[in-house]
Amino acid sequence: MRIRRPLRKMVPYLLQAKEQNMNEADTVRRVTKVLEDVLGYDPLVEIGREAQLKGKYLDLLIKVGDVAKFIVEVKRAGIKLRDRHIDQAYTYASSNNIPWVLLTNGVVWNLYHLTFEEGIEYERAFSVDFSKLDLDAASDKLVLLHRENVRKGGLESFWECQIALSWPSIAKALFQEDVLGRIRREIRRTAGILIDTEDLSERLREMMSPEVRETIGQVRVRKKSRRKKTRGQTPDKSVSEPAERTETPADTSGIEPDTGIQDLRQS
Repeated sequence: MRIRRPLRKMVPYLLQAKEQNMNEADTVRRVTKVLEDVLGYDPLVEIGREAQLKGKYLDLLIKVGDVAKFIVEVKRAGIKLRDRHIDQAYTYASSNNIPWVLLTNGVVWNLYHLTFEEGIEYERAFSVDFSKLDLDAASDKLVLLHRENVRKGGLESFWECQIALSWPSIAKALFQEDVLGRIRREIRRTAGILIDTEDLSERLREMMSPEVRETIGQVRVRKKSRRKKTRGQTPDKSVSEPAERTETPADTSGIEPDTGIQDLRQS
């Protein structure tokens, strides 16, 4: 799916709409043209204009195979977009279980993912600004909305990847006892010092930005569950144990005891 060439043709018209402060109806026409010529949707079947859902109207409703995939909320070309502008759209979306809302004024394209488990929550998935972003970078993001990608479930795969790479997800993996143990062993190998697990955990938090620390909250080291031994359980006889060696004690008379202390700092 290559959209760079058709997108390059459309961008001047989108920027022109902003310069001329075109009204919402004219902006909708330009956005529809992008959906058709750049993103591959059939304007007669898949792009619904002023579609009605349960008595309420949407700017555009995008369908693939007669299934609603995302809602497009269009604002006048010159208006500055704000997250609150999707309030009306996500009300429609929640009523019809549509997890995606695209908010645009033609120049800026913001895609939001919605969840409806506990009330309505939304999170911005990406933002494209044609007045600032270079065409290649814009294409890489906007191609996620291409018909073929949406048809194949690419939006859902993209969001799953975003969740997996989110700071809470990474923190959950990082602050596992066995992961921290590997880091401690590596530090001991290179620095010759065995550090405390809690000290390591705190230092890792300090490396994160304040925004990230606020996002992940207070983390605790997750200890790996260990199976309890069953009473009376005997060791596995199939595993042979090394033979016990008998050594004759060495003559230590006249040898001063070693009073050196190993430099292992524990906090």
